[in-house]
Amino acid sequence: LAGLWTVFTLGGVGSKAAPQLEHCSPLANQSLLLLLVLANLTDAPDTPNPYRQAIITAFSSSNPHAFQINFNSLYTALSEQQKSDQATLLLYMLLHQNGNVRTYVLARTDIENLV
Repeated sequence: LAGLWTVFTLGGVGSKAAPQLEHCSPLANQSLLLLLVLANLTDAPDTPNPYRQAIITAFSSSNPHAFQINFNSLYTALSEQQKSDQATLLLYMLLHQNGNVRTYVLARTDIENLV
C-alpha cells in the first residue's frame, strides 16, 4: 500500500488531467500501475494474495495496522481522474473489495461526480 500512498502524496491522482499525468508525474503513474498489478495477481493455492488482502482491509478501523487516509481526499482525487484508466480501475477495485470505501462513496450526496 506504500504505492497507493505515493500516488496521493506525490500529487499523481487528482492533480492533473489523465493525459498530462504520465508526463508530469511519472512516479505517481508508475506507482499506481504497480499497485494495480500487485493487487490483481492470482492467489496461490494455500495463501491469498497479500496485496489484495491489504486493499480489502485498508482504511479499516478494526485493523490496528491499517493506515489512516482522508476519504474525502481519496474520493475527490478519484473522481477528478475518471478519464484515467488506472484511477478508474483503482476505484472499481476499492468499491468492490473494500466495504469502508464503498460505504463512504454511497453516503456521499455528490456521487454523480463519479458517474
